[in-house]
Amino acid sequence: MARTLRDAVIGGLLPGGTRLPGHRRLAEALGVSRNTLVDALAGLEAEGYLRVQGRSGTVVCVPASFPEVSQPLDDLPLSAWATRALSGGVDDAGGEYAVDFRVGQPVPELYPEAAWTAALARQAGRLGRRTQEGRLSDPLGPLETRRALSAYLNAARGARVTPEMVMLTGGTQSALDALARVFLEPGRVAAVEDPTYPGARAALAATGAAVVPVAVDVGGLQPQLLPPQATLLYLTPGCQYPTGVTLGAARRAELILWARRGNAFILEDDYAADLHHTGRPLPVMQGLAPDRVILLGSFSKSLAPATRSGFLVAPPPVLRVLARTRPLTDRAPGTLDALALADVLDSGAYARHLRRARQLLAHRHEVLLAALGEWLPDWEVRGVASGLHVHVRLPAGLSEMQAVAAAARCGVALSAVAPLSASGGEPAVLLAFAHLPPDDIRRGVRLLAASI
Repeated sequence: MARTLRDAVIGGLLPGGTRLPGHRRLAEALGVSRNTLVDALAGLEAEGYLRVQGRSGTVVCVPASFPEVSQPLDDLPLSAWATRALSGGVDDAGGEYAVDFRVGQPVPELYPEAAWTAALARQAGRLGRRTQEGRLSDPLGPLETRRALSAYLNAARGARVTPEMVMLTGGTQSALDALARVFLEPGRVAAVEDPTYPGARAALAATGAAVVPVAVDVGGLQPQLLPPQATLLYLTPGCQYPTGVTLGAARRAELILWARRGNAFILEDDYAADLHHTGRPLPVMQGLAPDRVILLGSFSKSLAPATRSGFLVAPPPVLRVLARTRPLTDRAPGTLDALALADVLDSGAYARHLRRARQLLAHRHEVLLAALGEWLPDWEVRGVASGLHVHVRLPAGLSEMQAVAAAARCGVALSAVAPLSASGGEPAVLLAFAHLPPDDIRRGVRLLAASI
């Protein structure tokens, strides 16, 4: 009742100076009792929306803080950071398709529902004791989770990590934002692979720093093209995004030497390490140079996006800075998800889940390669070891725009590579496969071949 009248005043439906009908008539018109109306009017008078004038009745008085009619906000006073951030995104075209090969699709089969639910239930029952012991406020995250992550990364990824080097995050994007704010500003330089993950490029550019694209070839990022003055280098050495190529040992050594000479840090995004389906992935670069490589990781793909469980591993001096600056933005990470992550790592549930997930990925990957080989043999496939998509170089005479448009006309969606690159590069598309059943993969490739 009171809200209805308040909104009418604020919205201009009851302009200032309007005299309201008598209580009995107004109560009948609004379908409420007289007592309810009197209570509502008294509250609105106390708030300053109405003025009771004795026998003269009740008059609307618009508070000074509100215009009689609200004005549209056509010109927001945005900061320079917001302007840069808004200019760095890549919009999703959206749409409905018979077969959707676009990257970024959720994979329900990669969600270990039973194991995760059980871990959440176990840890939820222990939160009360943790609260009493005052163990919910560590800006780096719960110590037991950092211990579990350290053990896992050392054993499975060849890292050199102690719990004191780990900070839990809401995912790789939040880690990139935190590091960019700490190390970058206008006048400084960051380097990224070209092509690259657009979220990384946008996070670095939003600080006002110059972001220099460094070309990628069949061996990964080319070290000789790096700007010597860069403070940060964003890198995906295990499975380059989006091409899928792996950075070899010699180039890794060159990049570490470059970082040490220039007092720079390498941000190693190990996004696809747990999702390899051919052989074993190379160990992380962080294990070669814990003093210069900051390792970024997330379980949003291997568990589920909703978990928002990520981490970064950095030298202790960097962690001390992050621990002191983090409370300015997001305080401590979600404790329950963090404790559940420690549970699934320590119990072996995550390792068992990965074995099943890799079998599923390997099968669907094989189906996609076979279908492309049969119906589109002149499309050159890259990215055959890890991840949830393949990078496909288009044949001569076929542009990305032509391929994407022709596919859309027959109900198939593809991701173009050009928006991920500063230089354009060779025409190529991405085909995500992990979320599609084998029959849909075959049908999509047949439709794609017919459209081309």
